[in-house]
Amino acid sequence: MNLTELKELGLENVAKVYHNLSYDELIQHELENGECAVTKKGATAVDTGIFTGRSPKDKYFVDADPSNKYIAWGDVNQKVDASIFAELLELTQKQLSNKDLYVTDVFCGASAASKKSVRFVSEIAWQSHFVKNMFIRPTSSELEVFKPQFTVLNACKAINKKWKEHGLHSEVFVLFDIENNMAIIGGTWYGGEMKKGIFSMMNYWLPLEGKLAMHCSANVGQRGDTALFFGLSGTGKTTLSTDPHRRLIGDDEHGWDNHGVFNFEGGCYAKVINLDAKSEPEIYGAIKKGALLENVVMYDEGEVDYENSSKTENTRVSYPIEHIENHEPSLSAGHPENIIFLTADAFGVLPPVSKLTKEQAMYYFLSGYTAKVAGTERGITEPVATFSSCFGEAFLPLHPTVYAKLLGEKIDKHNVNVYLVNTGWTGGAYGVGKRMSIKDTRACINAVLDGTINKSEFRTTKTFRLSVPNTLGDVNPKVLFPREAWEDKEAYDKARDKLAQMFINNFQKYQSENYEFDFTAAGPKIES
Repeated sequence: MNLTELKELGLENVAKVYHNLSYDELIQHELENGECAVTKKGATAVDTGIFTGRSPKDKYFVDADPSNKYIAWGDVNQKVDASIFAELLELTQKQLSNKDLYVTDVFCGASAASKKSVRFVSEIAWQSHFVKNMFIRPTSSELEVFKPQFTVLNACKAINKKWKEHGLHSEVFVLFDIENNMAIIGGTWYGGEMKKGIFSMMNYWLPLEGKLAMHCSANVGQRGDTALFFGLSGTGKTTLSTDPHRRLIGDDEHGWDNHGVFNFEGGCYAKVINLDAKSEPEIYGAIKKGALLENVVMYDEGEVDYENSSKTENTRVSYPIEHIENHEPSLSAGHPENIIFLTADAFGVLPPVSKLTKEQAMYYFLSGYTAKVAGTERGITEPVATFSSCFGEAFLPLHPTVYAKLLGEKIDKHNVNVYLVNTGWTGGAYGVGKRMSIKDTRACINAVLDGTINKSEFRTTKTFRLSVPNTLGDVNPKVLFPREAWEDKEAYDKARDKLAQMFINNFQKYQSENYEFDFTAAGPKIES
């Protein structure tokens, strides 16, 4: 690599540049630097320091023209003055100067029409390994002519001692200067900041080009039929999109342009807490040489204790998608036939599967609903509703309705079917009912994907006004209509109306401005 390029980034007296190292070379550096240990199966295991997850309150965008006219400013997208960015850029440059550096060049986006070239610079070998796993690895001929469109300087060892004076949240900083195509990171070693930082940028760039960026998994069937799976943590997104009969396009981040659906990434980033070979054999099998484990507990013999959460519940592994045998090599496919919104409704109210109109699809996309169990501490068993716009609110620089409008346009143009699938509770809320069986959920998903659900007769539920099949293969009809699965019908009605009110309350934030159609008309309506 030309040292002039690093000098242009303000990095002085760089000693050695380790540019686009192979996996073998990276692992050797990690071992020599004392950054990692090697597991029995050959994977590399590292600790990410005191931060074992992202620091969303430390993420800021520079307030500058023209991006400040597009960004939806608020709690998710916070402003930082250009002068503060310049000061912290200088701190970052100082940290990375007079060092050996690891430079990794990658693509984000498998579509030739939509991909972005990104350069990562770090003084830590395993961070180079992480981005090599997570993004699309250019061919040798592509590397010869590689020109970065965006650069990330990761100075994780630098801390901002003047954060109070700057009016920032803490000594950690994750800052984006859109106009100058640069991000700087300091104070946190967590690799996920780099992954989700570029995802946020794709969520900025693509919609302005009329393309949709999505927080979802995707797979493709033998006849070339593409399916998208949206869902927050715990809804079964990774599990249900990993199907022995369908090729995995990707497990987390995708785009949708005029050519179809494409993965942003070239790897997977999976939670490994309580991982075992029987329940998730694909992920378990992917943890081999090249895979990078984070914050797991490992014993002297190289044996990983996946059940041990003493470091964090958020133990993770990144690995190239090639480690999943049944993946789609092109990381792309045609326009989707089916979109599935997954929700784990712990209130036991929503049907296991319902077909949505385009307007309902936009409503539930904007709602991004799931419900988590609060736990049993001090007898608390009440579920907690979670709403995350577009199933990824933390990564949306633009207003959520921008993404919803694009989704609606693409549903119309490509005649896409959209379904809401509840993987949560049936026969009662958490503590009374039981979790929807994986067998029933798989039956619902399979009926959607093979089209047999369209042979069913549908009827519309009260309040949520969802279109539900009367029968569906071997699934008990009582399960299909949650009210019938509850012994206490009056209790169901109360729970249903309570959840409906939560949706209505959450959606009020979209009613203050003049939108092209009334989103609320597609949502639940409490009847007297």
